[in-house]
Amino acid sequence: MPLVHIDFIEGRSEDQLRKLVKDITEVIGKDLNAPAEHVHIVLNELPASRLADAGKLRSDED
Repeated sequence: MPLVHIDFIEGRSEDQLRKLVKDITEVIGKDLNAPAEHVHIVLNELPASRLADAGKLRSDED
């Protein structure tokens, strides 16, 4: 049972998320010979204020 976790900054539309999980499910199914119903995907949408690069919150960037 493949389990995929994806972390990204919030802001994608429902249509974009639908396409993403559809495409990932198809690729995982094809490459790992797994039925679609066995592919599980967890989407973690994070606010920019919860991510940092080089010691600086992304929400503080200009």
